[in-house]
Amino acid sequence: MATFTYTPDNGASYTIKPNVRVSKFGDGYEQRAGNGINLNPKVWTLKFSMRVDAEALAITSFLEAQAGLTSFTWTDINGSTNKYVCRTWTVVKDHYNLNTVSASFEQVFEP
Repeated sequence: MATFTYTPDNGASYTIKPNVRVSKFGDGYEQRAGNGINLNPKVWTLKFSMRVDAEALAITSFLEAQAGLTSFTWTDINGSTNKYVCRTWTVVKDHYNLNTVSASFEQVFEP
């Protein structure tokens, strides 16, 4: 399994959307139940600003190699190492030889 080793900019953030099944009944009543044992996957929003062409190419080449299909390990800014997939990333050419790569890392649970 591949490991993502590049350090994102300060200000990285994550969102948690719990895995919950909801059944709605008449009169506005609803019943909720956890969907599986991994209820709180994180989705990290990361930015890699002012990276020279070679580093930006290395980051995007890594993400392209995984193609949103293969998970990789990454240690987040809190020091937790988990498995992630990246299905979306953007590259902006800021200046000559300076780039910004933005990516969304979605936590996955697999053996």
